[in-house]
Amino acid sequence: MNTSIDEQVARNYQAFVAELPELCKTQAGKFALMHDGKIVEFFDTMRDAYFAGLKLFEQEGRFSVQEVVAEPVDLGYYSHALS
Repeated sequence: MNTSIDEQVARNYQAFVAELPELCKTQAGKFALMHDGKIVEFFDTMRDAYFAGLKLFEQEGRFSVQEVVAEPVDLGYYSHALS
């Protein structure tokens, strides 16, 4: 899917926030690797999620990483967009 970075970020963040209450029950403290509005996998560290995203989405280069915490922190574009 060919989307802009802004569209990818928005889609991923909205999907993450929608699933967050349930994720906190089972994945608290983990890092979610997201692509096209879906959680691809969970990782123990941001670093692991980031490098998995680079490997999995090398061609497109668009993915997000969000920490599973009760209150998501949105620090803007760079808090959850990696490209």
